[in-house]
Amino acid sequence: MTFYNLHAMIYRYNNNLFMNTANNGFMGLGIAPKFIEVLSKNNYITPTPIQKQSIPIAISGKDIIGIAQTGTGKTLAFGIPMLQILAQTSGKGLVIAPTRELALQTDEALQKIGRAFGLKTAVLIGGQSMEIQLQRLRANPHVIIATPGRLIDHLERKTARLNLMTILVLDEADRMLDMGFAPQIKRVLEHMPTQRQTMLFSATMPKEIVALASHYMKLPVRVEVAPAGSAAKDISQEVFFVEKRDKLHLLENLLSEYRGSILVFMRTKHEARKVASIVRHMGHTSAEIHSNRSLSQRKDALQGFKVGRYRVLIATDIAARGIDVTGIELVINYDLPMNSEDYVHRIGRTGRAGMAGHAISFAMPNQRGDIKGIERVIRMSVPVSPLPALNRRKIIIPESPSFTPRYSSQFAKRESFGRPQGFHGSRNSRPSRQFQQKRKSNNPSRLRKRT
Repeated sequence: MTFYNLHAMIYRYNNNLFMNTANNGFMGLGIAPKFIEVLSKNNYITPTPIQKQSIPIAISGKDIIGIAQTGTGKTLAFGIPMLQILAQTSGKGLVIAPTRELALQTDEALQKIGRAFGLKTAVLIGGQSMEIQLQRLRANPHVIIATPGRLIDHLERKTARLNLMTILVLDEADRMLDMGFAPQIKRVLEHMPTQRQTMLFSATMPKEIVALASHYMKLPVRVEVAPAGSAAKDISQEVFFVEKRDKLHLLENLLSEYRGSILVFMRTKHEARKVASIVRHMGHTSAEIHSNRSLSQRKDALQGFKVGRYRVLIATDIAARGIDVTGIELVINYDLPMNSEDYVHRIGRTGRAGMAGHAISFAMPNQRGDIKGIERVIRMSVPVSPLPALNRRKIIIPESPSFTPRYSSQFAKRESFGRPQGFHGSRNSRPSRQFQQKRKSNNPSRLRKRT
């Protein structure tokens, strides 16, 4: 059975049935019987609040703005309606996500539902072979899942066309705007048909989202299952005020106290590399995710964390919305986030799928104002816990933190932005004096001029 042949099997629900949600489970949301069957096979039994409210509206073809905190099932909230509508209309869909990890996880979630119907997808993200992506595009996919930068690359090369797209999904829209993707999103929208359904999902509702919706959406229905910026009710929180020099000692204490999987958030990739190496030296299995890791390294780290090969995952905010792992026992904010709103997304990695979770933040004494800012965002106070007794032994910092440079050269050391000194084509690169002298000495014509 092909994906587009499914429309012949779909039972046509009337408008009254769309809003009839009296039955338990996914029944009564306007979902076709065949999709209900697939959901049951994948153990999707009870819809989350955002799914229960969004699916009937989206299936009716209306534009929608869905506001819900992380870990509440937003992917299926737009995924189920999108796949059902595409199967009925033989249209095509585009999902734009802020990070590579989130794009890959969205593809995985859609494939769980659509694989039985022959769904074909193409994931367009940076760090992945362009040739592989071109092969997927030549296969005429039903859904494209992309990050903004790589999608623009394909549009400029004319290897991707969006003129047949009938559904657009902007996932984690607030995060994309925070990351500076507003110009890319506007360029993508210029390539989209004006007659389309647009679904925008976000954890918060800043004024930039309101402006985007008013300009590019048609009378969108707003669905908000929790106040924007609120933290999940199943997550307990606490904060330790600790001097910077004692952070590693406190981390060591917590890694021994909590035996489950632990996600540690850092502010910079340099600190993430260093702390990941130290944690391994402490005897714990750990991996790291940040922008200096290749796509394959990031995928290995995430998969290893999911299956328990790594108990501790050290990450920068690139992973705050890209990690969908059920059963994370503890989230540690080793460094407080730059923006108070990011706190919600960080701690939302635990307490997912109705499970309980715990979040601990390390704050230095001069960061009490930052904690107050976080409390204003989440509309609740974060309990302050007294520091436990710390073993202030000297912690050995390995000399060579685990790091794989993106470029290598036998003549050059790596610079801070991933280009080696003397990298050909670099505007500011210049061969060293020793290299120039060696080149002159090996040139016979230069030797003759000197003699």
